[in-house]
Amino acid sequence: MYLTCIALTFILLFTNALHAQQTADEEDPASKLSLTEGNIDNQFEFVIQRSNNYQEYKVVKKNWLYTLKKNTLDSLARVEKELAEAINLTKTQNTEIASLKGELQESNDHVSTLTNERDSISFFGVLIDKTTYKATMWGIVGLLAVVLFFFIYKFKNSNAVTHSARKALSELEQEYEDHRKKALEREQKVRRQLQDEINKQKISKTK
Repeated sequence: MYLTCIALTFILLFTNALHAQQTADEEDPASKLSLTEGNIDNQFEFVIQRSNNYQEYKVVKKNWLYTLKKNTLDSLARVEKELAEAINLTKTQNTEIASLKGELQESNDHVSTLTNERDSISFFGVLIDKTTYKATMWGIVGLLAVVLFFFIYKFKNSNAVTHSARKALSELEQEYEDHRKKALEREQKVRRQLQDEINKQKISKTK
């Protein structure tokens, strides 16, 4: 039991010491600084904080400066490369956008053409709007209907006139036939009378 208490006490003390060390490291920003890791700002901060002080100057190790210079140049080269890649990517994207805009315009033109063809009718090789075409066709049909009714009316009138003329002609022919018969009868009567008179003259001469 006594050994257990000692062991627990030792563990608690070790744990507190480790936590205190971690807290100190977190509170000291310089403990996280490095000349080989992190960004350029952290590397400059590392050089500033780790350099020795001499009066109002900082004594910096040459190898730190060379390393810092190399890292700075590498960072600049990397930034320039990324910038060049970004510019090339932007140019490529602009080209693709221009191409897509052209294709979109062609698609819109094609859709517009299809819409016009759908809403239009080819008449003697000329596209005419369906509404205009229908109005024109119905106008022509209406005009033909009016002309047809006019001709029907004229035909009926002509037929009535023809019928009336035929009737008048028939009546005239009938009158002519009656008149001819009467004239023939009168002529025959006159001939009989003349024959009778001739016969009377002959009889009177023989006596």
